[in-house]
Amino acid sequence: MTAATRVKPEQFFTSEEWGQLSVRSSWKGLALVAHCWVTIALAIAMGVMWPTTLVLAVMLIGNRQLGLFILMHDAAHGAVHPNRKVNDWVGKWLCGTDLHAYRSYHLQHHRFVQQTEDPDLVLSAPFPVTRDSLRRKMIRDLTGQTFYKQRLGGLLAKLNARLAGGAAWPLIWAEIKRQRLFLLSNAAGFAVFCVLGLWWAWLLMWLLPMMTWLPLVTRLRNIAEHALVAQNEPDPLRHARTTYASWLERLFIAPYWVNYHGEHHMFTQMACWNLPLAHRILKRQGVTAGMEVQPSYWRVLRLASAASI
Repeated sequence: MTAATRVKPEQFFTSEEWGQLSVRSSWKGLALVAHCWVTIALAIAMGVMWPTTLVLAVMLIGNRQLGLFILMHDAAHGAVHPNRKVNDWVGKWLCGTDLHAYRSYHLQHHRFVQQTEDPDLVLSAPFPVTRDSLRRKMIRDLTGQTFYKQRLGGLLAKLNARLAGGAAWPLIWAEIKRQRLFLLSNAAGFAVFCVLGLWWAWLLMWLLPMMTWLPLVTRLRNIAEHALVAQNEPDPLRHARTTYASWLERLFIAPYWVNYHGEHHMFTQMACWNLPLAHRILKRQGVTAGMEVQPSYWRVLRLASAASI
C-alpha cells in the first residue's frame, strides 16, 4: 500500500503562525459543542411555538446534526480538547457517534486519501454523474430512503431473515451492537420528549431532520470534499477540495468550517476553527492557486453533474 504524500507545516507557516494554528484550546471546542446543542434547542422551540416554521426548523436542525458529526470528527483528531479523556468523552457522548470505531476508519482515509486503498473512495469515485442521477440521489435523501438504508435496513433485513429461519441471532446482535449508541441515544431523547409531553416534537424536529435534511447535506458535503479529485493524485495540495461558503450555505449546509477541507487534509491536527486563518495565510502566499478551490457548493454540484455523460 502506498500512503498519500504529506506536507510539512514549516513549508507554509512561520513557527509563530504554526504555533497559533496548532494550539489546543480547553474551551473553544466545548463552546462549539454547546453552540450546536443550543442552536438545535432554539430551532425546536421555534418549531413548537410557530408550527409554520417547521421546514425552516428541519433544515436548521439537520444542519446542526451534521455539525455534531463534524465536531465528533474533530474529536477523532484529538482537536476538541487538549485532555484526551475529555476530548474522547465529548466526541462520543455529546456528539453522539462511536468515536473509537470512527477514528480507526477515518485515519485510514487520511493515510490513503484518494489513493486506491482509501476506504472513502467509494463516495467520490462515481462522479461525475448525470443530473438525473444526482436528482434521484437527492430525492432518496429527502424522502428518508437513504436514512432507512444506512440506519435501519440492515437490522430489519436480519430480523426478517430470522423470522423466516434464515439468520442467526449472533448476526442480529452484532448489528444491534454496531448501532447501539444511535439506538440508545435516540430512545433516551424520545423518552425525555415524552416526559415533557412533546413526543410529536421529537418525531418532527429531531427524527425528521435526521431522516431528510441530514442525509442530503451529508451527501453535498461528501461531493464537495472529494468528488472529481483525481484518484491516486500525487499532489498533497489537491487531495481534497476547499469550497467557499456564503453565510446562507454555512447556515444550512456547511457548519463549523467544514468547507475548508483542503486545509484539513494538509494539516490534519488543526482544529476546525483555525482552518479559515490557515486558508487566509495560504492565500496571501499564493499557495491556494495550486489547490482545488471552488467558489460555492452550487458550482461544485454543477461540475459533479452533467446533462449527459
